[in-house]
Amino acid sequence: MPRNEPTEVTDGWDGGRSPRRRKAVRYAVPVAVAGVAAATIGLVPAFAGSGSPDLPKISAQELIAKIAKSDVQQLSGTVRVTTDLGLPSLPGGGAAAFGGEGHGDGPKGADEASASPQNKLMELASGTHTLRVAADGPDKQRLSLVDKAAEYSIIHNGDQVWAYDSGSNTAVHSTADAHGEDGRGHHGPKGLPKGLKNATPQDLAKEALKAAEDTTSVTVDGTARVAGRDAYQLLIKPKQSASTVGSIRVAVDAANGVPLKFTLTPKSGGAAAIDVGYTNVDFAKPAASSFSFTPPKGAKVVDADKERAKAGRQHSKDLKDLKGFKDRKGLEGFKGGDGPNIIGKGWTSIATIKGSGSGLPNGKDKGAAGDAGAFLDSIGQKVSGSFGSGRVFSTRLVNALITDNGTVYVGAVDKQALIDAANAAK
Repeated sequence: MPRNEPTEVTDGWDGGRSPRRRKAVRYAVPVAVAGVAAATIGLVPAFAGSGSPDLPKISAQELIAKIAKSDVQQLSGTVRVTTDLGLPSLPGGGAAAFGGEGHGDGPKGADEASASPQNKLMELASGTHTLRVAADGPDKQRLSLVDKAAEYSIIHNGDQVWAYDSGSNTAVHSTADAHGEDGRGHHGPKGLPKGLKNATPQDLAKEALKAAEDTTSVTVDGTARVAGRDAYQLLIKPKQSASTVGSIRVAVDAANGVPLKFTLTPKSGGAAAIDVGYTNVDFAKPAASSFSFTPPKGAKVVDADKERAKAGRQHSKDLKDLKGFKDRKGLEGFKGGDGPNIIGKGWTSIATIKGSGSGLPNGKDKGAAGDAGAFLDSIGQKVSGSFGSGRVFSTRLVNALITDNGTVYVGAVDKQALIDAANAAK
């Protein structure tokens, strides 16, 4: 059979989506990359398998359609996860360095924090991890993070969701949202971080393919063997030069259209920053026992629904107290959950949050503020423009500019794109 050669998607092809749909997702990839990169990434290239199988020729449009039509509901397998974003080492390390422990609406005790999905998400921000996954339709999923000394599992079965950390012997229980995330009656785990739900190549590939429009080149670039299965390789490249993304490669199962491997390589080169894939996969119905869970004897059980309700009441009280402030100096930029403003399009979209005017500590300040400023100077690069001055904090994929007045510009774009955005907003 003929070997598959690169074929490119015609500019403007959108897989049948309406202009309104294209507008809604035009910056999905950069935003999704930033969020997913902090949560689920990785697969060393070694297990991709040897050899390039001979498969019937297929166009990029046909391969994307094959992914879209794939309706595999049942599978089990192992996913290798590795993250190499080039994040700076922060004092305290781990989840705490990112505000992990006690952050969000989850349990706040030490044992509870170890079993909280919000904190497990932070552990996936660097290094290599192994996940075991199983799914049987929209109402039954299991994901286990396997460590050398312990195992962490999330089990979703109907309206029940359990998270269990064997290291602390702590289980967190919650009920599923009856309306589901998509409003179609699917039971989505309530309060489960999106990053942990997007733990497979399928989820990451769907986000990437949302950008198949005029800012993107999409081609079929040969074939591969992944987890013992024949696959086509879909190659996605930004056409916008300011993007820090070099390419995304998705290995797609030739038989059923399921993405088996997702690899994102930065424009700067080197190892993949985001690389997720199966080491083995089985599309048979998993055993019913895969989705059953009973807390082990002696385990500490936390009711996450009660904790969440308690946190909600405290949040309401805090907002009420905030409205009662007479002196609101320093709160001018607070907009009560309006969220960031997105400027630009496609791969060069930039999220911006207007500052309050207070800005960051300066290394010339005295005392603790000066120490904090000196540390920020050591991990950030000072920049200036017509907007004023600020610092750029960089990873291999996502860069952020924080101006001296506290305004933040962040995206999967290079430093100059952030400065240009700040200058234009002046």
